[in-house]
Amino acid sequence: MRYLLNILFWGFVAVLFYGFYHKSSVDYVEGEKWIGSAVLGLTFIYLPIFLVYRWKDKKLSDYTLTDDNFNKMKTKKTQNTENQ
Repeated sequence: MRYLLNILFWGFVAVLFYGFYHKSSVDYVEGEKWIGSAVLGLTFIYLPIFLVYRWKDKKLSDYTLTDDNFNKMKTKKTQNTENQ
């Protein structure tokens, strides 16, 4: 999965740079299309795959601020200040 993400990322970056080159040297409108396709590919193809890969086997409740987590942070803060 990591290799697929690397290939996709560098492929879209290459298309993006090609679009900038094409825009400045060959044809402005067609270069804009290349740039737009790279941005859409990064947004709608690469980003969801990357997020699924990075959030696999993680609990969302560990990263959200609930009452329980807020109380845990308060108690850890008071315990750390008492030890100093």
